[in-house]
Parts: sequence; C-alpha cells; structure tokens
Amino acid sequence: MADKTTLKTTSRSRKTATKSSQTGTKRTAALSAQLPVLSWSTACLDWEKRIVARESIIPCPPLFPAAAKQGMDVFNALKLVDVMGEPTIGESCLPWLKDFAESFFGSYDPETGLRRISEFFLLVSKKNTKSTIAAGVMLTQLVLNWRRSAEFLILAPTKEAADNAFKPARDMVLNDPDLDAIFHVQKYNRIIEHRQTGATLKVVAADGQAVVGKKATGILVDELWEFGKKPTGENMLMEAMGGISSRPEGFVIYLTTQSEEEPAGVFKSKLDYARSVRDGKIQNKRFFPVIYEFPATLIEAEKHKDPDYWYITNPNLGLSVGTEFLTSQYDQQREAGEGPLRVWMAKHLNVQVGLSLREKAWAGAKYWEVQGQDELTLDEVIDRSRVLVVGIDGGGLDDFLSMAVLGCDAKTDEWLHWQRSWVFRDVLKTRKEEAPRYLDFERQQDLVLVTTMQDDIIELGEIVEDLNRSGKLALVGLDPAGVAEIVFELRRREVEESQIVGVSQGWKLTGPIKTLERKLADGSFHHGGRPIMAWAVGNAKAQARGNNIEITKQLAGGKKIDPLMALFDAVACMSRNPEPPKGGHIDNFLKGGMLSA
Repeated sequence: MADKTTLKTTSRSRKTATKSSQTGTKRTAALSAQLPVLSWSTACLDWEKRIVARESIIPCPPLFPAAAKQGMDVFNALKLVDVMGEPTIGESCLPWLKDFAESFFGSYDPETGLRRISEFFLLVSKKNTKSTIAAGVMLTQLVLNWRRSAEFLILAPTKEAADNAFKPARDMVLNDPDLDAIFHVQKYNRIIEHRQTGATLKVVAADGQAVVGKKATGILVDELWEFGKKPTGENMLMEAMGGISSRPEGFVIYLTTQSEEEPAGVFKSKLDYARSVRDGKIQNKRFFPVIYEFPATLIEAEKHKDPDYWYITNPNLGLSVGTEFLTSQYDQQREAGEGPLRVWMAKHLNVQVGLSLREKAWAGAKYWEVQGQDELTLDEVIDRSRVLVVGIDGGGLDDFLSMAVLGCDAKTDEWLHWQRSWVFRDVLKTRKEEAPRYLDFERQQDLVLVTTMQDDIIELGEIVEDLNRSGKLALVGLDPAGVAEIVFELRRREVEESQIVGVSQGWKLTGPIKTLERKLADGSFHHGGRPIMAWAVGNAKAQARGNNIEITKQLAGGKKIDPLMALFDAVACMSRNPEPPKGGHIDNFLKGGMLSA
C-alpha cells in the first residue's frame, strides 16, 4: 500500500460512517429529506466534439470531492502485479480511468450515507483495462465500506470471465502486506473477506442460480453484452440487484465492450438507455453513462477504418493496447473476410454490428436504414395508399410466419411498407441464443409469440380481411409450397381466389430483389424503421447465379430472413402495377391465380 496512513484514515472514516448510520433506515430517510440541493447532470451533449478532440467525456465531476479523494487514495495505491515493474494504478493508468473512478467514489455522500448516483455504465473497447477497473474499484469499495457483513459482487457471464475479474483483485491483496493483513482471500470460492467487518467481495459466474437470494450492497456487472445473449439475462440482473434498494449506499456498475452481434436483450436496453441519458433525451441524474464509440458521421465517412482515429474508442491507447498491435490484427481480420472483420471491429473499435458489415451482404442493405420513417404505421400505409398488396412467407415451427403490407402512395407513387411476424413460443427454448432478440421484437410489437397453433394464421387473416374491407387490397402473394392453411383462412374471410397468387422463390425472385434495390437507392421506397426488418435485412446474404440473384435461408446461415422474403413477395405483386379490385375483387388479373417472377 502507499502507506499505512491511508488505511488508518479510511478506518477512522468507516467508523464515523458506521456510527452515523447506527440508527438505521429511519435516520437515513430523515437525512434524505433534508439533503442539500445539488445541481448536476449526467448528460454529455457535446460528447462527439469532446471524444474527437481527445477531451474527457465524463459527464460531471465528483459531487463530493472529499469522498472522491478518500477513494482515490486507496485506488491509486493498488498494485498491478501482472504489469512489468508492478506499478500502482496511480502510476500506470491514464486520466480517463482515474476520472471514471473518481466520479464513482465522489458520488457517495459521507454525511448521510447516501449515494447520489447509483448506476454507472462504461462501454470501452477490449484491452482497455476493464479488469483493472473491476478489481480496483470493487476492492477499494470493500476497504471503504462501513456496513457489517455487506456483500459486493462482480457478476461475470462465464467462469473464465469471472477468473479474469477475480485474479487481479486477489493479486492486489496478496502482494500488499497491509491489504493482506486486512483481508482473507478464499481462492477456491473467489471470495475476499474483510476480517474486521465481515464484508465480502465475491466474483460470481452467472448461471441462473448463482445470484438467487443475494442482498448485495454493490454490484459490478462485467461484459454486459454477454448477458444480452442469455434468455434469462434481464431477470438474472434484477435478482442480483434485489438488495440494492434497501442499501442507501448501494450501486451497480456495468462494464462492457460492443457485442459481436447486433445488440439484444438486457444489453440492448441498457445501451439504448445510456445513450439517451448521455444525449439528454432522458433526464436521470442517478445514471452515469460513459460510452467510447465513434460519432455516426465518422462511421459514415469510414474513418473507423483509419488507425489515426482508433484512439476514439481506445482511451488507453499506448499503454495497455498499442496501435501496432491493432493494425496487425486489423490487417489479418480483413484478409480473413468481412465476417471476422465485423467481430474484430465490434470488440476493438466498438463499431456496433449493423447492416454495413455483413459478409456478402444484399446490395439493398446499405440503403435500408436511411429510408426508415417512424410514423409509417399500418393505418398510415392504408390511408396514404391508392392500392395495397400483401406478401406472405410461411414456415414450420422454427420459422417466422411473416407478412409484408406494401402500398402505393396515391400522391407520389412511392412504395410504403409495414410488417408483422409470428412464431411459436417454443422457439425460445430451441433457439436460446436468439431468445433475447425475439423478446425484444415482441416488446416492440413486431413479432407475436403464439402459444396455440393456428393463432398465427388467424391473426394474419384478420389483418388481411381488414385490408380487403378497405377496398384497396389487390393481391396477396405467397410461396405456393405449403400454404394451404393460409389460403383456406383467406378464402374463409372472403378474399377472392383471384386475389391470392403464388410467387416463385429462389433465383426466380431476381426481378423483385433488383426492383427493391433500385427503389431503395432512388428513395422511392419507405418503411417504418422497425428493428426486426433491419435485423432480417442485415441477415440476408446474396449469391449471384449467372445474371440472377439468390437470397435464401441457407445462404443466411440459419439467421432469419422471413420478414424480408415476405417483402420480396409483396414487391413481386406490386411490380405488376395492380389496380384496386372492382366490385370487391380483381377481374381476370392473372389467369390461374399464379404469379410468375
């Protein structure tokens, strides 16, 4: 340790805090009612300018400087045993890390025992000392803690990740005689116990049961992106955080890199929330976001591929991670293909996986996002259109039943799109890795998880029936294979046989595929900006067959593209320039009711 004075001062402060809190929750509540008015914001509205200029993106300074100094005295004195020369954190870490830690320690009011900012979110690229943050901050908090038998958790998604977080903390204790005298390290159980207070720091690999019944005072969640892949990730964190509500000094810190796939589950929800707080869209003074990512303008200009800009998401560049190492890895992954490169960029540059980084991506994907219009609901499509068509892509128990409604604007002739999909709820068990994403789509009301077979076809039929009653529905196009039940449902709802047409699949969809590409590129196609469609479009991979293009489930590598395939079916129908039915149906529009591509 730097010297014993630091520990003695901390011990006296802990005794004072303990004494001031002996009257329990009532006194804390009374003090909270008389808190001095502090003004602060955790938004960082000019973060884009700051991050490019290498300035701090910490949204606000420590609220309580004395508490911040006390914490930093301990934090800075901790040794990094796995670094050459075994320097202390204070000697070896760059200002960004210290600023984050200082704001955390300075969020605690020692007079009242209340932490004014209780949630911290840090997204930073791989190899930027997240393990150091996890170990150092939590071990310091264990030193500062006054609550007897308090429990502090480092919650990791896997055993390997848990070891990565525990080992630095263990080594900080065992290689410092002063800390070794204060703490007892249980290596096998990954527990560090304070000999005087009985408080513990425990590193837990989340497996669904490890966090049940915990009453933690403080939690550090490591690699939040991996929790986003767990179907029970959100419930797991809620269970772990159950005790914080009764701890006025309680806190949770989320540490993460970007996900190697599009964000999903609890990671997506926390990331979206953190961005909203940072950007001032949501006011929450108790949530502290620090996000190292490229501004959208730099991504669009492809500056994220320029090593001169890699400092933006690597604030520890030149210390724990070097430009030469990153450049070498980048060159290797680029040679390996866009798939490996996409993962590397997500981890080392925090480039969120989206439509632009898919191997053999469909050509229309690059134009998809810019054509989104949030106000384009089903009612809006119906009201604005002079004619409507529907495309349907059906499947088995593991596939989405998807419908695309496509309208032709009565004033501009531009095409307007809306979608809905259904899937049997048991898919959450068979595709556990995708379950958090499917649940996101359900919350967004774009995917319906049905528990009873036929419910999906019935609900689809109800929507088509309403479209037909509008007097604007011209055609319903679908894959001729395996659609008998859908056809029976539509006929039962008085959709004319001549309105129901087959759309050939595979390479025969080349015409609709190219048509949609052109309309996306020239801006005459608009959609509702729905995440499920962006996901399906991003999953789509194109393969040339002579002069034809093929997009199939097989090419997508098991990823779902059903909503996009339904759209291609709708495009095949709209490409015929149909007119609204006369007398309730189309007369002799196509012989035999079959539509060739």
